[in-house]
Amino acid sequence: MKNMKAIGLLILAIITGLAAAVYAASWIAQRGNIASTKVVVAAVDMELGSKINPQMVQTVDWPSSSLPDGAFKDGKDLEERVVKVSVQRGEPILERKLAPAGTKGGLSAVIADGKRAMTVRVNDVVGVAGFALPGNYVDVMVNTQQDRGNGQQASQISMTVLEKVLVLAVAQEAGRDDTKPKVVSAVTLELAPGDAEKLDLARSVGTLSLVLRNQLDKNNVVTAGITRDQLLGLKQTAITPVAATARPIPVATRPAAPSRPIAVVKANCVEVIRNGTLAMSCF
Repeated sequence: MKNMKAIGLLILAIITGLAAAVYAASWIAQRGNIASTKVVVAAVDMELGSKINPQMVQTVDWPSSSLPDGAFKDGKDLEERVVKVSVQRGEPILERKLAPAGTKGGLSAVIADGKRAMTVRVNDVVGVAGFALPGNYVDVMVNTQQDRGNGQQASQISMTVLEKVLVLAVAQEAGRDDTKPKVVSAVTLELAPGDAEKLDLARSVGTLSLVLRNQLDKNNVVTAGITRDQLLGLKQTAITPVAATARPIPVATRPAAPSRPIAVVKANCVEVIRNGTLAMSCF
């Protein structure tokens, strides 16, 4: 009886093994029938701005049904090309990840058309404690003195002068794969020519600060800045010029002349001489 059970288990195992072998052979045959195409992929990790050489790429089979747009089939087509984004090992090298043909390597290869790169000096506070990394976006604020004019005392003001500025590099590092904060002394920003002029003026008239923003936030917020008086809730007292009141000008007056008795001249007067004395008699 025991031998029958053992024989039954042995037969069951043989049947299961044969079924597994048939299924595996069928799966391999199906995989072999899938059309594939040679695609060039990165053989090593590439940092943005790197110039490609033959040792940095290799060719692998890639399913034709999922061939990415802009892929290369021959590594010779990539010689002397420069990558403008980081490419990981085993990742297909696509045309959109490359700078235009003829571009030299370095940071200049990753600057967008019509943009400029400008470096500003920062510290652990201005640089957002090192969290402003390549590939992030920041706003630029300036703290300066606002001239009120009319002889009034200048007021301190802080305001945002640039929004959504791309960080190209921190110090001499432009890699965008590292997320660890790095406290550096300089940050390179990508700016339009007009914005570069604003930044140059802002750093000469006041103190700059970088404000880290969400990478998906593309909204621009227009603000008028804030002054010291507004921050502290102080009312600005306008200096009102006091109009000069007209004063009466004293006029020198002469004292009135004493009144004299007015002689009344009467008509019909006759001089009379009496005892050698002359007298006037009027009637």
